[in-house]
Amino acid sequence: MNELLNIRGLKVELPTPAGWVRPVNEVSLRIAAGESLGLVGESGSGKTMMALALMGLLPLGARVSGEATLSATNGNTNLTKLNERQWRDVRGGKIAMVFQEPMTALNPVMRVGAQIEEAIRAHESKLDSAEVCRRMLEALKRAAVPEPESRAEQFPHQLSGGLRQRAMIAMALAGGPQLLVADEPTTALDVTVQKQILDLLDRLRRELQLGLLFITHDLGVVAQVADRIAVMYAGRIIEEGPVRDVLRKPRHPYTQGLLAASPTLERGKLLPIPGTVPQLTALPPGCSFEPRCSQRIPACTRAVPDLRPATPDQAARCILV
Repeated sequence: MNELLNIRGLKVELPTPAGWVRPVNEVSLRIAAGESLGLVGESGSGKTMMALALMGLLPLGARVSGEATLSATNGNTNLTKLNERQWRDVRGGKIAMVFQEPMTALNPVMRVGAQIEEAIRAHESKLDSAEVCRRMLEALKRAAVPEPESRAEQFPHQLSGGLRQRAMIAMALAGGPQLLVADEPTTALDVTVQKQILDLLDRLRRELQLGLLFITHDLGVVAQVADRIAVMYAGRIIEEGPVRDVLRKPRHPYTQGLLAASPTLERGKLLPIPGTVPQLTALPPGCSFEPRCSQRIPACTRAVPDLRPATPDQAARCILV
C-alpha cells in the first residue's frame, strides 16, 4: 500500500505555570492509504493532542517540531511547517477529523445541511448552489443518513446521537480528504449504534481508500476497526504492531494491564492497573510506566527505554523485550 502519512519524531510542547510540558513526545507512526491505525491509551496519554497537532488545532502558544508528512495526490506536505493560511487548504481538503461529541462540534443554530454545504464551499468556492446542494445530499447518503433531504433541514438537537455522528462524518468527507482522524467517535453512543458507526467508517475507508487514524481507549473497539495498533502512554508510543498480534500477545506491561482491565465474557474479574498516568510536569526519570509496573526492575529507572523489536512486525518500549 502507498504510504499516506509518515510521522517522525513529532513533539508538541505546551506552556504551563510549571514550565513547558510535552503531551506528545518523539512520536513516530505511519499510515498507508486504505489502512486503519488504532491509537489506544488512557485519558491524559496524549492521543487527542496528537490528533489536534495533525489538524493544526493546537492551543495558542504550542510549539511543534519533528515531521508529519502527508503524501497527497498533489504532492507532499509537512504538517508541522504550515501557517494558518496554508492550513485552510489542508484542513478538510486533505485531512479531516470526526470529533468525540458531535453536539458540541456542530453549530446548534445552523441546519445540518447548511453546515455541510459550508464545508464544501470552503474548498470549492466556485461551485453554484445547485451543485453544492447535490454534493451535500451525496455526502449524507454516503454516511448512511436516512431521508437525507429532510435530515438536511433539521437542527443538530433534532437528531439522535447516532445521526449527529453520521452528519459529522458526512461533513468530514465532504471536502474529499485522503486522511480521516476519528477521535473516540463512538464513546457516547449505544452499543448497537456504536457498531453501526464502526461498520460505516470501515466501509468508507475501504471504498474511498482513506487512511484512518482511530483514537480510542476501548480495546474492543479497536479490534473491530483497526489493521494496526499503537499504544500511547505519557506522550510516547510504548507498543506498536498488527492488531491481532498486539491483542493476542502484548509485549509491554502497560498493554498487558489494559487487556487485563478490559471486560470479557470469559473472565469475570477485572484487574485494574494501580495508580494513574503521571503528570507531565513530574515524569519519572526512566520508563514512564515504571511506578505502576508489576514487572519493574532497578534498571527501569535509569533511562527512557527505546522502542525495541519483539517480532519483525511488533515493537515495545520496554527493556524486558
